[in-house]
Amino acid sequence: MGVFMQAWYRSRALYDAVMKLVKAGKFDEAMKLAGGIPDGSVRSKAVNGIVVEMAKEGEDYRDALDRAIETALSTKNPTKNLMGLAFEFLEMGKFDDALYIAEHITDLANRSKVQAEVALRLARKGELDRAMKLIEDILDEDVKTWATSMLASEL
Repeated sequence: MGVFMQAWYRSRALYDAVMKLVKAGKFDEAMKLAGGIPDGSVRSKAVNGIVVEMAKEGEDYRDALDRAIETALSTKNPTKNLMGLAFEFLEMGKFDDALYIAEHITDLANRSKVQAEVALRLARKGELDRAMKLIEDILDEDVKTWATSMLASEL
């Protein structure tokens, strides 16, 4: 078995152990263990899983969120890891956190997609002014046009 495969199997085993700690509510231990996962994308997935669960449990997840962002940024595919995290927070209705994560996405089209999704969800909740402001701030013109037409069709 090559070094790469060993690292991958070790990463998977550590990931599973991290998720068991998360289910038991042992977030600090989970975070320490996650830091030792050799594979960057598996490490990012683990830290994302920890912060999402902390948020769901009503724990203070501020530091964990920053750690998740840092971890994602250190991977080969930061956009994918950050998008996944942003959409998890979007699903929980934590729009400000989703936007905060999006600020760290360097890929403009993908950052804009998160901003557009937040805007449309705000509009559905009746927060039209905030939704319109968010859409105005979208830098990717194609996404801005799409979001504007989606907003118009929702009204």
